[in-house]
Amino acid sequence: MDTTLREGFFHSFDGTRIYYNDAGSGLPPLVCCDGIACDQYAWKYLHGWFAPRYRVVRWNYRGHGKSDAPVDFARLQIGDLAEDLRGLLDELRIDRAVLLGHSMGTQVILEFHHRHPDRVAALVPVCGCFEHPLRSSYNSDILERFLPVLSRAYENHQRLFWQIWHNLLPTRWGFWVSVLLEVNHALVKVDDFMPYLEHVADMDIGLFLTMLRYANEHSARSYLKDIRVPTLIFAGDKDRLTPIAVQKRMHNLIPGSALQVLPQGTHTSPIEHPDLICLRLEKFLREVVEPRLAAERKASRRRRARARGPAAEGAP
Repeated sequence: MDTTLREGFFHSFDGTRIYYNDAGSGLPPLVCCDGIACDQYAWKYLHGWFAPRYRVVRWNYRGHGKSDAPVDFARLQIGDLAEDLRGLLDELRIDRAVLLGHSMGTQVILEFHHRHPDRVAALVPVCGCFEHPLRSSYNSDILERFLPVLSRAYENHQRLFWQIWHNLLPTRWGFWVSVLLEVNHALVKVDDFMPYLEHVADMDIGLFLTMLRYANEHSARSYLKDIRVPTLIFAGDKDRLTPIAVQKRMHNLIPGSALQVLPQGTHTSPIEHPDLICLRLEKFLREVVEPRLAAERKASRRRRARARGPAAEGAP
């Protein structure tokens, strides 16, 4: 199968230009949704694994990577990202897709399913939270309480923040701070994680803080019970940003969902446990998602045949 990378842009509902790339052509399409401040680094191994058999789509949120920032920062809410995702599927003429969401991407795919359930073939949350992520990080609400303080400090000292942000994050110092706070150094390759730090360092700090606030205001709790598509949750048992207890709670709230625990996995599990994630996801696609889609297509053909039957019988 041709795995040549195809790239493009489209204009979303408010005119914001959104970047995407895709490769492969197999069904069902896999659409990857990043975490906040991420530029596709989490999907490196998954893309290489699945593109030879499936169509794999990646994209940049507004204000991330090659996508433009919105004119109005009020358009950085989870609902806006979900509508960007709808625009992406429309642009690529994808009727239904398997949606993968890493970190904040979990909120995006859950919100998208709530708004457009007929466009979703399956959900795959990865190290993600279903509501108010800053209230549970590190098993406390310390980040939620600290965010307003950080935002005010940025407003008063923007130049200083930018110098620190831009010069220190994309360095080995930034990597070792990440190891101290979250990343499992024994499982992560430095070269796999540095693209994340480099992307964060180039981001608009005000946009990042605004989006973080909106993400923390979002909750999908009330409609998890309505999910009826196959759902596979990946959870790192050492993830402190999204503790495994939160992901187990999501698993219990989504009917029929499956939970795959990643041993010693942290919030960067997609690059810590790529083989385990890819093998488990492949099993999920082949044994659960594809048979379900095939059965739905067969049932649809039968309904169309029955609808034609009486008319055909009554024809002269």
